[in-house]
Amino acid sequence: MLCLTGVILKLLHQRSIPPLLRALSYLFSTQSTPLSSLPPPPRQPPPLSSQTHPLLFKEIFEIPSNHNPSSLHSLLLKLARSHNFSHSDSVLAHLLSSPSPSSSLPICVLSRLFCVYAESNRPDKALDTFHLLLRSGFHPIPTKLFNRLLSVLLSDPEYTNAALSLFESAETSYGLVLDTMSYNLMIHALSLEDKLSVACKLFNQMFKRQVMPDVETYRIMMQGMCKMRQFMSAVGLLEDMLNKGFVPDAQSYTTLLNGLCRRRKFREAYKLLCRMKVRGCNPNIVHYNTVIVGFCREGRSLDARKVITELMPSNGCLPDLVSYTMIINGLWRQGFLEEARRYLEEMVSKGLSPHFSTFHGLVRGFCNVGKYDEACGGDVGMWGCATL
Repeated sequence: MLCLTGVILKLLHQRSIPPLLRALSYLFSTQSTPLSSLPPPPRQPPPLSSQTHPLLFKEIFEIPSNHNPSSLHSLLLKLARSHNFSHSDSVLAHLLSSPSPSSSLPICVLSRLFCVYAESNRPDKALDTFHLLLRSGFHPIPTKLFNRLLSVLLSDPEYTNAALSLFESAETSYGLVLDTMSYNLMIHALSLEDKLSVACKLFNQMFKRQVMPDVETYRIMMQGMCKMRQFMSAVGLLEDMLNKGFVPDAQSYTTLLNGLCRRRKFREAYKLLCRMKVRGCNPNIVHYNTVIVGFCREGRSLDARKVITELMPSNGCLPDLVSYTMIINGLWRQGFLEEARRYLEEMVSKGLSPHFSTFHGLVRGFCNVGKYDEACGGDVGMWGCATL
């Protein structure tokens, strides 16, 4: 019987259909027991990773058997996602107790475990896991995994000091290699907490340790400086960035322009806007509107008009709803009613729908100086206001 079975398998592999059919016919003719009466094959238990309930999952795990590592990895993550951290800690300790912890626990699994801790708002578990890795001789700890740990810790302001302590001792005590992302995470967290002096210290440290900052590093530093109202220091950092060959991105310029306008440094903001294109960053509507809004809020609508009539056309940028609304409101408040009406008509002709408050303000401006015919707007349909 075994020989015949071997022949059948060989014929099946060779796709020799006629001989295969003859062999099967012979097998069935000599079969003393009908196939329908044969007992069914024993049912195989489902694989461990297919279990959905985490505690049932753990019960299966505790049955003595040779579970493959991928099943244990699934068990670890499922227990953690269900917040059964005491059980997940047991599985983690089991994996790390092997002679070679780094081979039994891939970095991708640890990275996903840290993500689970972040989603669960448990930076304490991430910190405990890191120390467990160190005690278990898990080596080396990749920079990418350490950065994941930093991001989890820095998501909670209460753990900023703990993250900073780990960061400062990472290379000397743990033999870790810090990269640009490591510094960016730390500097950003410190800037948010108004610890700009510590952030500046780390920024300067990057050059000493030959860790090259990137555009994001400079942007984070400029945002921190603007938050602390050190706008001219931020402009100086932009110049340093350009001198080192970096090209600031659009968000960096938005941060600086907004900060300069808030500090009423309009001349510097206007000059910065003019130089953007020469320095490799094409201004967009957000940059123009930032300066237009700043000018109009300070009663300098004529300067805002220069941005619309001179700077924007030279760059092929068209005013949008925000641009028109700010310039119209700025002009009528300063008494430039005819100019404001001209922009309103231009706005409507381009298919933009002004807010009712824009019409109301302009009408009130004309009424205040006794120009009631102008307040009616002549052809109301041209102004697009059906409620006037």
